[in-house]
Amino acid sequence: MCVQEDAPDPVINTCNGFYCDQFTPNSPYKPKMWTENYSGWFLAFGSAVPYRPVEDLAFAVAKFFEHGGTFQNYYMYFGGTNFGRTAGGPLVATSYDYDAPINEYGFIRQPKWGHLRDLHSAIKQCEEYLVSSDPVHQKLGNNLEAHVYYKHSNDCAAFLANYDSGSDANVTFNSNTYFLPAWSVSILADCKNVIFNTAKVVTQRHIGDALFSRSTTVDGNLVYWSRLIQQKTPVIFFGTQPVFMWKLDKHKEQFLNIESLGHAALVFVNKRFVAFGYGNHDDASFSLTQKISLEEGNNTLDVLSMLIGVQNYGPWFDVQGAGIHSVFLVDLHESKERSLFRENGPTRWDLKGNTLDWITSSLIWYKATILAPEGNGPLALNLASMGKGQAWINGQSIGRYWSTYLSPSTGCTDNCDYRGSYNSFKCQKKCGQPAQTLYHIPRTWVHPGDNLLVLHEELGGDPSQVSLLTQTGQDICSIVSEDDPPPADSWKPNLEFMSQSPEVRLSCEHGWHIAAINFASFGTPEGKCGTFTPGNCHADMLTIVKKACIGQDGLFNSCISS
Repeated sequence: MCVQEDAPDPVINTCNGFYCDQFTPNSPYKPKMWTENYSGWFLAFGSAVPYRPVEDLAFAVAKFFEHGGTFQNYYMYFGGTNFGRTAGGPLVATSYDYDAPINEYGFIRQPKWGHLRDLHSAIKQCEEYLVSSDPVHQKLGNNLEAHVYYKHSNDCAAFLANYDSGSDANVTFNSNTYFLPAWSVSILADCKNVIFNTAKVVTQRHIGDALFSRSTTVDGNLVYWSRLIQQKTPVIFFGTQPVFMWKLDKHKEQFLNIESLGHAALVFVNKRFVAFGYGNHDDASFSLTQKISLEEGNNTLDVLSMLIGVQNYGPWFDVQGAGIHSVFLVDLHESKERSLFRENGPTRWDLKGNTLDWITSSLIWYKATILAPEGNGPLALNLASMGKGQAWINGQSIGRYWSTYLSPSTGCTDNCDYRGSYNSFKCQKKCGQPAQTLYHIPRTWVHPGDNLLVLHEELGGDPSQVSLLTQTGQDICSIVSEDDPPPADSWKPNLEFMSQSPEVRLSCEHGWHIAAINFASFGTPEGKCGTFTPGNCHADMLTIVKKACIGQDGLFNSCISS
C-alpha cells in the first residue's frame, strides 16, 4: 500500500489526510482505504498547541464509511514522545501527543476516546449491511443526503448527512423525520432508529488538563544543583563551527549581521554571549542583527549553529538546507560593510573544536539526584523555568526542551467550532505560552533509590523551580438530554430502540476512584462543564449521585427517562 495516485498494480493506493470520503482508488477492484486519519497535529516549538474537535473527527470517519470506505486507521490513536533527538524537523517538539484518544502518558483523553468508541460501536452494528452491497445515494435537500446499504430489499442500514457548516436541518427519510445538526452524520442501523450522531457527544468529558502534583520525593525539589562547568572552565564545541578573528581599526560599536537557513545559533563575542537567533517550524531560516561593542586590537567571534530536528517528510525534504551562509559587520559611523563569511567563500574553520570560557549563564550542565515517587504510573518533568536544552534521566535522553520560545499571542480558542473543514491552524490553544513544559519520563526509566537527572542548558534559566510530577486525578463531567440517543452498544435488532432512554456514564482510569461530586442536576442546567449552575427547571440530584458514585472505580450508569 502507498499514498500515490499512480501506484502500479498490484500496489493498493490509499489516502492520508483529515478527510478521505471523496478518495477513489485508481482501479475498481482495489479497496477504498484510509491509512492515516489525522486525529490532531504535531507540536512545534514556538507554535500554539493544535487540537481537533472529536465531532469533526467522527464526522470524517462516518462520511468515509457512508461513501463506501472499507478500512480506516487513525494517526495517531495513541500519542507518543520523541525521546532523545528522534523528533523530526524543523523545530518539532519532544511531545508527539497529537491530541490522540490516548495521550502520550497512556491515559484516556475524553471525550475523544469515548465518542469514537461509540462511533465504531454504531458502525459495527451496520457491518453485515456494509459488506453486502454498495451504498445507494438519495438526495434529501441542499447539502443533505442519505446513503443506504441493503442486505435485502426491506432490510437496510443508512447514513444521513448534513454537510452544511452553519445550518441544522430536519429531513424526511423513509416517511420519518430526523433532526440533523450542521456538519454531522446520523447512523441508522435498521434504516429507522438513530443509534449515533457525530455532533452529539454524550460520553463523559475531561475538564481542563490532567491534574499533576509536585512529587514530594524529589531531593530538595531540585533546588540543590551543581554546575559541572564552573566559571573560566572551557566549554568544548564539538564539530565544525566558523571561528572568526579580526582587528578593530577605528570604532568600537558595530552591527553584527548573520544570515542562516536554520535552525538556531548562539553568538559569542570575545568569549561573551551576545545574541541568540532562531527560525520557526514553517520557516526555519532567520536573520540576526545585533549591536556589539568591540575592543581595541583583536576580537573573536564564535558562532554555534544548531540543527533542531531533521525534516523527514514533504517534497524534496532530503535536500532542504540548514546552517549559516553569511556573516558580516556594519560600522555604525561609516555605514561600511565588512564580510566575514559567505557560503562558498573564504573562511577559517576549526575542525578540532573551539574552547569558550564560561562567563554568562548559557551552555551550562546541571545535575541532581532524585527519588522516584511510589506507584507505577508515568512521570512528568516540569521544565517551565528553564530556557533551552536537553535533559537526561539515568542516562536516558528525555529529549529537547525550549521553554522560552513562546507561541504567538493571538489565534487561539478553547471552544473551537467543529463545523466546517478542519486544518492544522483552525483549532489552537495556549497562545502566548511555551509549546511544551511537561516532559514524559517512562516509569521503567527510574528505579528505587537515587536517580540521576542531568540538564544541558543553552540559554539560562532557574533550575531551582524544576519539579517532578505525577498525575493524581482528572475533573470530569457528563451531560445528556432526552433528545440524545441511548448508548449505541445497547441497540439490538428488532427492538424499539427509541423506547429506551439516554444514559449518563461515568468511569475512572484503572486504579482510580471517584472522590467527589460537585454538581448534579436533572432539568435545564445553565453553563458548561466545570461551571454549571441550576436552571429554571432543576431537581437537585447531588445527594443521590454522591451516594451512588463516590468511591466507585468502575462504570456507573444513571438512566434518564425520556
